[in-house]
Amino acid sequence: MIETQDTIVAVATPPGAGGIGVVRVSGPLAQQISEAVLGDLPAPRQATAARFLGPDGDAIDIGIALFFPSPASYTGENVLELQGHGGMVVLDQLLARVTALGARLARPGEFTERAFLNGKLDLAQAEAVADLIDSQTQAAARSALRSLTGDFSEQIGVLSEQIGEFRVYIEANIDFSDEPIEPLPQDQATKRLILAREALKSLLERARPGALLGRGASVVVAGAPNAGKSSLLNALARTERAIVSEIPGTTRDLIEITIDLDGLAVHLTDTAGLRESTDAIESEGVRRANAAMDGADLVLHVIDDASATTGQSATNGWLNKDAAQITLYNKCDLSGRPAGPVSGQMSSRDEPEAVALSAKTGEGLEVLEKAITAALGYTGSGEGAIMARRRHLVALERAREHLTAAEAHIGDAPELLAEELRLAQQALGEITGAVTTEDLLGQIFASFCIGK
Repeated sequence: MIETQDTIVAVATPPGAGGIGVVRVSGPLAQQISEAVLGDLPAPRQATAARFLGPDGDAIDIGIALFFPSPASYTGENVLELQGHGGMVVLDQLLARVTALGARLARPGEFTERAFLNGKLDLAQAEAVADLIDSQTQAAARSALRSLTGDFSEQIGVLSEQIGEFRVYIEANIDFSDEPIEPLPQDQATKRLILAREALKSLLERARPGALLGRGASVVVAGAPNAGKSSLLNALARTERAIVSEIPGTTRDLIEITIDLDGLAVHLTDTAGLRESTDAIESEGVRRANAAMDGADLVLHVIDDASATTGQSATNGWLNKDAAQITLYNKCDLSGRPAGPVSGQMSSRDEPEAVALSAKTGEGLEVLEKAITAALGYTGSGEGAIMARRRHLVALERAREHLTAAEAHIGDAPELLAEELRLAQQALGEITGAVTTEDLLGQIFASFCIGK
């Protein structure tokens, strides 16, 4: 357990007025602070009704106090929680009282950082705490909870142990080549590597949708003026969020809304119609539309299927060719085109790259929603997905590359084989924090909220 010399305090509930406000204290002075603020030390892990006393003995508030002695606490240190009435006047008084008794204000994520440093959580679990708090859908919350309870870490540990056992055997053959150690037959060594790679592949298949669940997806609705972009945004959102008008150029600024598509948070952005304009405000809207497309995971290219003047060629030159796209032939109720996937415009995975629909009647909307999740690589519902971050995916891919490289050295270069196995283990260790740097920890915990 890491010994920390200072005691930290923070308000653990969101700022502003509320029914309850929680002040959390952790560190060696927590017991002393408890005795000063409460007049006594509460029974361990029991909710105790108490007055929260100021320096003159007058009550600041009344509420519930909880004391968790080390090591059986969230941080692994002595922890005191004061649960009083929400409201910044009361909470500020409690913070001033506790800091006067020797505590300092906590940095963002410092409570969870101490939990990690004291072995209460590994790094993947610590990150899952923030991901659970920031969850935008129920599927994302379930995925984060799986990682928080150790599902992800356990699988990483099992895989790392398998690789480690193989590595130890290889290194033993190198270090004790004069000893009668039976070398592992080449076919068995290859089989072990294949099994490890398959386990890694399975883990990646669960982690990729989890990473998408965590951050959500950015989808931009773009096209010529009056193609029906705002109507489409409203149809997908099932609410009137954007102004719909027959006058071209109604939308000047970006309109953003988040929808839940089978558990995935999709951040939809409606943009200004793409065209040349002498109007300074409309031109700025077009510039912002282009900037939004540059950062999007997917662009929905909306075409007025009932008008030859706003067809595909009218906006093709404006679109970012690097972004994934789905072409939407809107107003199919007027053009007569059948709603649904457009024949002859399917991807190599047999997914529609073009959909005919009517934002007005809703025809083809369900097909579009499925096409969006497919284009984003989301398999749906998030069941079984592990909440992962980009750094986790990078580490898993790197481990897979080292295992692939290791196979080439079986039978002829045991030293290189052992080194590739070591590097694969190291990549996995970066996920759980078994291998880490101070800079990485600083980046991770700085993104947490104060008091967690």
